[in-house]
Amino acid sequence: MGMLCLLLSVSGAAWAQEAGKISGTLSDSLTGKPIEYATVALLQSGNTQALQSALTDANGRFSFTAVAPGNYQLAISFLGYQKKFMSQVVVSAAKPEATVGNIRLVPSTTQLKEVTVEGLRPTITQEADRMVVSIEGTALAAGRTAYDVLATSPGVFIDQEGNIQLNGRAGVTIMLDGKLTYLSARDLRSLLEGMSAENIRNIEIITNPSSKYDAEGSSGILNINLKKNTVQGLNGSVYAGGNYNFKQYGYSTGASINYRTGPWNSFLNLDMARRVGGRDATFTRVFKGDESSTYFDQVADGNYKVEGPPAVRLGTDYSFNDRHSVGVMGYYATNQLHADFLTETYIGPSPDQPTQFIDADNFNQNRFSNRTANLHYMGKYDTLGTTLTADLDFVKIKNRGDADFYNYYYDLTNPGAVTQDFLYTNTPNEFDIYAAKVDFTKPLAQGRKLEVGAKASRVISDADSRFYFNNAEVPVLDTKRTNHFVYDENIYAAYVNFNTKLTERFSLQSGLRAEQTQSKGELLTTGDVTKRSYLNFFPSLFLQQKVSEDYQINYNYSRRLQRPNYGQLNPFFAYRDPFTYWLGNPDLKPQYTNAFSISQVFKKAYNLTLSYQHTQDVIVELVAIDPETATTVYYIGNADDSKNLSLTANVPYSVMKNWESNNTLIVAYNEYNVAIDNGQTVNDQVFYMLQSNHTILLPKKVKLELNGVYQGPSVYALYRADARWWLNVGVKKSFMDDKLDLSINANDIFGTQHLIIGATLGEGNVSDWDQYFRQRNISFTLRYKFDRGAKVEERRRNNLEELNRTGG
Repeated sequence: MGMLCLLLSVSGAAWAQEAGKISGTLSDSLTGKPIEYATVALLQSGNTQALQSALTDANGRFSFTAVAPGNYQLAISFLGYQKKFMSQVVVSAAKPEATVGNIRLVPSTTQLKEVTVEGLRPTITQEADRMVVSIEGTALAAGRTAYDVLATSPGVFIDQEGNIQLNGRAGVTIMLDGKLTYLSARDLRSLLEGMSAENIRNIEIITNPSSKYDAEGSSGILNINLKKNTVQGLNGSVYAGGNYNFKQYGYSTGASINYRTGPWNSFLNLDMARRVGGRDATFTRVFKGDESSTYFDQVADGNYKVEGPPAVRLGTDYSFNDRHSVGVMGYYATNQLHADFLTETYIGPSPDQPTQFIDADNFNQNRFSNRTANLHYMGKYDTLGTTLTADLDFVKIKNRGDADFYNYYYDLTNPGAVTQDFLYTNTPNEFDIYAAKVDFTKPLAQGRKLEVGAKASRVISDADSRFYFNNAEVPVLDTKRTNHFVYDENIYAAYVNFNTKLTERFSLQSGLRAEQTQSKGELLTTGDVTKRSYLNFFPSLFLQQKVSEDYQINYNYSRRLQRPNYGQLNPFFAYRDPFTYWLGNPDLKPQYTNAFSISQVFKKAYNLTLSYQHTQDVIVELVAIDPETATTVYYIGNADDSKNLSLTANVPYSVMKNWESNNTLIVAYNEYNVAIDNGQTVNDQVFYMLQSNHTILLPKKVKLELNGVYQGPSVYALYRADARWWLNVGVKKSFMDDKLDLSINANDIFGTQHLIIGATLGEGNVSDWDQYFRQRNISFTLRYKFDRGAKVEERRRNNLEELNRTGG
């Protein structure tokens, strides 16, 4: 805090010594509307190095203060407009304030008959440290959820359990508006499936985060930015839609209302849906015993539906003046899950000689609730960009679940011999998350910038999981499969980032983050306690080389970690069927990743990245089998290490005047070293993926969007997945001066998105499965938009990390 106070004092002294001022406004040359967030740089005449830079506000205004007498020029740039330079801007002792008036920028796009090329701006933009995928206004977003659109982002892959991979690597951290969500795959899916993609502005793909970001997330960060309150007065939209996956019907509806008056800037988002889905699967297993083998063949049918009252997201900002503001935000969502998993299993000494048939019907339900509160402050201490932001967060998540398992055993060698075994589980769990953070940014002389910050968080997880035999009138507690697990974790972090321009062609950003972790996991059922305390340092280094105006090279290094989520640490036997369980591991260690990359950017649009990652103590799902009982237990453990070498190319391409495409190609080598059966197994594969997104403007304001993906064979831990491909199609039509949009989508139209996986178990044991998660569906959405007034400044909340690990 002493450093923060010193920097604030320096900035205050500089502010008090203002010598002169330059100001003006920017507007669109065609519409006359003010342009917000355009970059204006102040340069000394005859010099190419910027002295100051500023962003225009909601009314297109910009200003520079503390300007010494002299001759200056302005360099103005904004995406979608032609660059503009203004020279002979003079500040003198006689005239210390220079006003350049209104500067009109010319759009870089042109108008055509019945179509506007501007509507075909690339939906993927490559920035210096991230790739930004625009979602707002696309036909593929209509009628879909936030969870759905993640799969259409470049390099993103979602596995059979909902875990997200980036560029073929696991360990992705998900953020909402800069808030890192520490949810398990199950709870994260519940949250994102309850969020309409209509409310998403863009998705930022950050493969090598700087030290400013939490160290969590070994393969990078996916940040989902939601739409903000951007219009003066009352504005918003309402929508409704339906979907059908050829077995189940669902719907979605909601509204977004924004209002600003005076110093208040408020919003209200409502989203309600009936989300449906399921899977059709076959499982094949071979258990090699000392004298004989057991063959296991299972057919499964799973269905689920999730519905509840509207999820509510409500917030307001209050501006004391143009430099200081505070805001509060609250979020509440609750829903009820009803699901079934029905299996038919044949077991015998050979595939064509089953001796036993098992009919297992599982029915479960869960009540999920999420309460989130945020208090936010932003202060701007000068026009150079000195800012201080602070956040306080509280999150409470609850799950109240129970399940019934009805198992019927048929002895095929003795017709008519049937036995039954009924089971019941009650699995309530909840999480309390507290976090506080502060970030300070101070621009320095000669284009340098200093960023410092600190964060503290605490998470309390409480899971009381009970297992019962339910064969009598009164259920009997199974003490061997019942546990009560409490986990308490504290993380204290601080970072420093420094940016500087080394030469005209080279700039450097270096940073260091320190995180102290203290945790205690207690299994109340047995009294076992696991305590940990460790301090880690996470350096980052980014070197940018500007070869020419159209060619840039970025050299990056960062160290990251992935902590186990709280459900993975819980040693509870999660039941799926009489022969399949899932088990947590309280001794699970965090994994650490060193990541290197070289990225080349051509013409600020084409990107080619070579990257290498080495991860130690990889958190993976492993398999333990018991040949005598034909039982399979999936458990979480630490593999020795993994290596990933990848080449990623992002190529936007204009097929014709009204047809734009963005294409991503990934070629990677993945290797996992895993200890199994007292030996070492190396599972490796050359992986390749091609993703192609197309936007086509048709006559009469009809937009056609295509998303095609092909993935080659891949590996993860002990698993090998076959190649697969799919195609999504979206059509959007606008009416009533673009206020009313109708969108129709068809996803996985050929039903080819099957997930076929085999596990390497050694000694002739086999565990293969073929699952289809009903991605094939059709949907429609009707949305009406209303807005008026001028845009206002957005205040982005950069908040919480701790949601992503809450569950199993």
